[in-house]
Amino acid sequence: MPLSIEEREQFLAEPHIGALAVTAGEGRAPLTLPIWYQYAPGGELWVMTARDSKKGKLIAEAGRFSLMVDRLEPTVRYVSVEGPVVRTEEATIEQLREMTARYLPADKVEPYVKGAWKAHGDEVVFTLRPERWYSSDLGAV
Repeated sequence: MPLSIEEREQFLAEPHIGALAVTAGEGRAPLTLPIWYQYAPGGELWVMTARDSKKGKLIAEAGRFSLMVDRLEPTVRYVSVEGPVVRTEEATIEQLREMTARYLPADKVEPYVKGAWKAHGDEVVFTLRPERWYSSDLGAV
């Protein structure tokens, strides 16, 4: 059963690990990788990645991507969203801190941020405007 607008936006706003997909070029399947993301209901979605990573280069070239999140319990549910990149900006340590706090316990945030900020190099934030949504709750398994 498809989710309502409110249900799909709320589900996407939860801290799931996303599966990001972006075209990988002629004759290739899309590159699909796990990623942390940030989203608030009714807004835009953003991801952070290394500018020179395969993922970063492909997103910049394609100008759009899709993201799918799912769960198994208490019911099998998924939301997929696709749209254009409407903004690309240099990542800030505050954005990294915000993203990390979404996924890690409070006592792990600062140690992770310190290490990641040094290790990941030149990071960029891609902001997606949701255009197409697919969602369903498949019921209990």
